Amino acid sequence: MTPDRQTAPKPVLIVPYVWIGDFVRCHSVVRLLRAQVPDRPVDIVSSTLCRPLADYMPGVRRAIIADLPRRQLGLTQNRALADQLRPEGYGQALVMSRKWKAALAPALAGIPVRTGFAGEARFGLINDMRGGEKKHPRMIDQMGALALPKGATLPPDWPLPELKVPAAELATWRDQRGLKPDGRPVVTLSPGAVGAGKAWPAAHYGELARALTQDGAAVWVLGGPAETAVAAEIAATGGNGVTDVTGNDLRNAILALAAADVSVTNDSGLMHVSAAIGTPTVAIFGPTSPWHWKPLNPVAAILEPPGDELARQRARLEGNTAVSHRRTDDVAVETVLAAVRDVLRTRR
Repeated sequence: MTPDRQTAPKPVLIVPYVWIGDFVRCHSVVRLLRAQVPDRPVDIVSSTLCRPLADYMPGVRRAIIADLPRRQLGLTQNRALADQLRPEGYGQALVMSRKWKAALAPALAGIPVRTGFAGEARFGLINDMRGGEKKHPRMIDQMGALALPKGATLPPDWPLPELKVPAAELATWRDQRGLKPDGRPVVTLSPGAVGAGKAWPAAHYGELARALTQDGAAVWVLGGPAETAVAAEIAATGGNGVTDVTGNDLRNAILALAAADVSVTNDSGLMHVSAAIGTPTVAIFGPTSPWHWKPLNPVAAILEPPGDELARQRARLEGNTAVSHRRTDDVAVETVLAAVRDVLRTRR
């Protein structure tokens, strides 16, 4: 028997940050909301870039695409988004960003409860205003707090993000890309990163690729159009066993990571994708704090520049300011290679 729309729980809308890693983190909030009210639909606003992620997130009813302009109010686009939201009858919107314009479309759509942190004088746009954002140093704690009653104590652990890729879809993708299983282990390299100093050098990735192909592994380089030149440089050093899987569609990277035996990645969005899929992930950190920015999901290894133990300890309290001087360059190729070999040995 189908529940009457008047008595069924009203859907809730998540308005997330636009970066890939933050979008993946939002699945913890989806799982929390579904645990609270299992039959309540949960939708999420998404950019075109992040849209494929929603297809693999259990519990997400639909993703609503809105490519809102950056550094502009985008009133026309927000009105168009509000027109999409209004017929859905949302009972609540969780607005993750503190930006004024992030709350505009939910308000224009007339969503009755609009929850968010104080910021940019959003009085009226946000009518369930929360304080204490700075008391939560990690982004997941900030996002999760919005899904709890005001003043609630945060749980010691959040639900882990999940990305579930159907085996049949993965097999079809491999056939279409000419990447059928051939007995070799697959190691993916994700050399892209947003932010100064977060990318392990392309030359290091190239040396790693050469060593892995000599070990008998297939190496796939992942990323967007910005990583195409880096992929070519890695392939030139790594040899014939390296395949460029970069492209415009994030779905390619998602499926490649689902097929991989090991993922090597910078502190980036694909690090979070890999971990949420459950692929053993070797993550390289430099000027950012792993405690604040590593995935919630378990990873195979977190590799940081050697020494500076005091800075690591301070980073938990001070964030990136304590480690901003560190260079990913100082993480040795031999260290990353050893971590990958350990994972492959265990998987065999």
